[in-house]
Amino acid sequence: MSRFQGVRVISFDLDDTLWAIEPVIQRANRVLFVWLEARYPLITQGHTPQSLHAVCLDFMHARSQEKHDLTRMRKAFLRHVGQQAGYTHDFSEEAFAIFFAERNAVELFPEVEAVLVRLAQRYLLVALSNGNACIERIGLTRYFSASVNSAKVGAAKPDPAMFHAALADLGASAESMLHVGDHPEHDILGAQRAGVRAVWLNRHAAEWPSHLVPPCAQVNDLQALVALLGLDENEVLISAPSIF
Repeated sequence: MSRFQGVRVISFDLDDTLWAIEPVIQRANRVLFVWLEARYPLITQGHTPQSLHAVCLDFMHARSQEKHDLTRMRKAFLRHVGQQAGYTHDFSEEAFAIFFAERNAVELFPEVEAVLVRLAQRYLLVALSNGNACIERIGLTRYFSASVNSAKVGAAKPDPAMFHAALADLGASAESMLHVGDHPEHDILGAQRAGVRAVWLNRHAAEWPSHLVPPCAQVNDLQALVALLGLDENEVLISAPSIF
């Protein structure tokens, strides 16, 4: 019997699963820095994009109770540094819009779109992220039946509430879901806590952490996931079936 028998829903983490996030954030921080430097130079004075980002991370880490909402925390940081620099005008919304546009200008890993096309014909796909990526801006909504993020839920993976929210959105059971993600704790442990099967996407041949229960399987890219699910290369599907 296949370990993936009965799977009807596949949830995907986004950052570092469908695209590499570090270059995206680096570019977004550079663009935001240039924007701030031109309009609010007292904020960037004495900083580089990297050092200002480090200050932002320190600000966020000190507010761990809000870690599930990265958008709110980054806006709060922008208000904070503006006030510290003596600016009375709240520019946080405008500044965040600059960052957010770049944050969602991502480059998918090479195999991702073809795999999403294929899987969306057989399964209901769900985006499940702790971050603030926007699948609408990125252009992926045609593949996903639902999108759940930690800000919406009020809790971040590995809290099982993230998975429960996705299941509730689709009216599905935990036994019908498979989660795919790159992070051993956020993705795999979180799925296990929700009673959801999980596949570890291990693009960099990392060692599985010995203190965690292993996933159902691991793959080095999403094309390997297609093979793992046993889909015939020549199979052509017209539409997803009614499954609930």
